[in-house]
Amino acid sequence: MSGRLHINVNILNAGVFGGSWRFPGTDGAASYTIEHYTAIAKKAEQATLDAVFLADSPVLDPSIEHRTGNNLEPTTVLARVAAQTERIGLIATLSSSYNDPVELARRLGDLDHVSGGRFGWNVVTTAGPVAARNFGRSGEPEHGLRYQRAAEFVEQVVASWAERLDYLSPQGRPVVVQAGGSSDGKRLASRVGEVIFSAEQDIAKARAFRDELRSGAAEFGRDPQEIVVLPGLSTVLGSTEAEARGRRELLDELLPDAYARARLAGQLGLSLDGLADDEPIPVELLAEPDAAGGSQTFYRVVKDIIDRENPTLGQLLKKLSGGGGHRIVVGTPEQVADDIELWFRCGAADGFNVMPDVLPSGFDDFADHLIPELRRRGLFRTDYDGTTLRGHLGLGLPPAPVGVWDRGPLQAAR
Repeated sequence: MSGRLHINVNILNAGVFGGSWRFPGTDGAASYTIEHYTAIAKKAEQATLDAVFLADSPVLDPSIEHRTGNNLEPTTVLARVAAQTERIGLIATLSSSYNDPVELARRLGDLDHVSGGRFGWNVVTTAGPVAARNFGRSGEPEHGLRYQRAAEFVEQVVASWAERLDYLSPQGRPVVVQAGGSSDGKRLASRVGEVIFSAEQDIAKARAFRDELRSGAAEFGRDPQEIVVLPGLSTVLGSTEAEARGRRELLDELLPDAYARARLAGQLGLSLDGLADDEPIPVELLAEPDAAGGSQTFYRVVKDIIDRENPTLGQLLKKLSGGGGHRIVVGTPEQVADDIELWFRCGAADGFNVMPDVLPSGFDDFADHLIPELRRRGLFRTDYDGTTLRGHLGLGLPPAPVGVWDRGPLQAAR
């Protein structure tokens, strides 16, 4: 572990909380303007964060009735961000299930070149029937098949980047980012990932997850130290603990119930119709994580909460706050810094993929008050040492894979 934290900000429309777009003083439609992203990215660069990150799924999101969505394509947005910033890294989410590897390799390779070596690619296998229907399919590919395709897809893309003699970026090629808590996801991360996002809630499990990925990387002949693990972290900040808790309570009140129920039902793969807020989730209806469809990462997170706490539906909805299952820390900058420092020094994280509660106000609080506190503790940089995303992350350039993608189901899974 390096002596300094790595921190990204996830520009997730109006904020990670399901009711963030309704928060006082927030423009609920701002995420449909390019200025929303460029302003946050400039603020993040002033705070010397490693990168800005855009989540995405190639769908027409039916939840738009209850909250704003991520409807601007990430590489389009980040091309504009690259033109208005100088050093901060730029990480775009693009699907391995619903893209062509040759076209994607060129698009991201060109963006990495023109940005001066600042791009990263967050590889996702894109779970859910909505995305499948958007591409004219009756159902999504089976979980294991999606991950087999992803491994071969990434290897083909990376090999294509390595073969580019012209337009080579200062960092060599984009950083490969991946997230996945399932067995298939962890194997993919160990095989091809350089930065790994996670959704761990428990510090001991987070440390075990990080150790498992590094051991897996060694089995694939990779340097275990060349993996950066960044758990998701939702922050709710206040100048006092009472102020922070009041902000969290207001966000819970603003959460549209229909949105929260629909999101949870999708994560669990079962209907919540007819279940009252004061009733617990029927545990007998929950599959084992490796047998679940959709996103097994968040399924595991939610199932762990149910198994450990046996909450009522209302309690579970409030705990998740419509944010999908990432860990939420509420408090003053000093209190949240204590939590971040504990996870970092215990080897549970190399840093965090930060998802502020509300954008831009929650990120303003993070950049203006929490970052200075982390600097005072010697945990975060005061200035950039280099100009590339690999440089910010302390990553070298690993060898490219040698054409192995033609051995598997890449074409068959399309």
